[in-house]
Amino acid sequence: MSRLATRFATLKASRRSAFIPFITAGDPDSTITAALLRALPAAGADIIELGVPFSDPMADGPAIQSSSLRALSGGMNLAKTLDLVTGFRRHDTQTPLVLMGYYNPIHAYGLSRFVADASAAGVDGLITVDLPPEEDGGLRTTALAHGIDVVRLATPTSDENRLRTITADASGFLYYVSVAGVTGTKDVAESDVKMAIARVRKASQLPVAVGFGIKTAEQAARIARLADAVVVGSAIVTRIGAAHGEGRNGEELLAHTLQFCKELADAVHGARG
Repeated sequence: MSRLATRFATLKASRRSAFIPFITAGDPDSTITAALLRALPAAGADIIELGVPFSDPMADGPAIQSSSLRALSGGMNLAKTLDLVTGFRRHDTQTPLVLMGYYNPIHAYGLSRFVADASAAGVDGLITVDLPPEEDGGLRTTALAHGIDVVRLATPTSDENRLRTITADASGFLYYVSVAGVTGTKDVAESDVKMAIARVRKASQLPVAVGFGIKTAEQAARIARLADAVVVGSAIVTRIGAAHGEGRNGEELLAHTLQFCKELADAVHGARG
């Protein structure tokens, strides 16, 4: 079994939802990212989502856009992101790690080379938000041949026909985008998520993760009662950006961020009693 399948099976057996924090590679610098990656599992992260910074992140709101700009200004790129994964794997061989980003950097890097290097680094899954199912065949086939899942996204506007397309040949887990629009700009509506997850589960047996719009531990707990995983991104990178803007040193920034992640993880893990 893959790391992702193993982790979800373990959590299902213990009747717990997964906590998935998102951070951007290189935000505010590679040293802090490396330290966060190493510390997040102890803070309660079941799976880690590592963002690949991109100059035109069309699905992301101001918080993650700013994190990408901070990372890019510091020289972060796709190759260096993979180096961070390689460093993480020297200390952690169990926690699944998923790269989230856009297809342009992969195309520029070279598809076959990228997938081979991602596999060697220890990447478990890919979320490529601007690559719809009709166009991900090359990436999906190449990735699966190297043991990497291509995670697909469903949205509030995905009807039953669209869900059949999204879930066909999907692997790893399904990512339900809980609000229409970009990351971090709206609050999640629990009643809508409950109905949406029921629809997604009719279309696929894969675990369902919910992200976009989850900003507090209380919201995370409510969604954890419904979903197999809870993704929090904008709220975390907002704290990273604020701490960096306040001039906090690396140790303070890490402590500030990890404390929030632990609060989120405790809420997710304790949501089902």
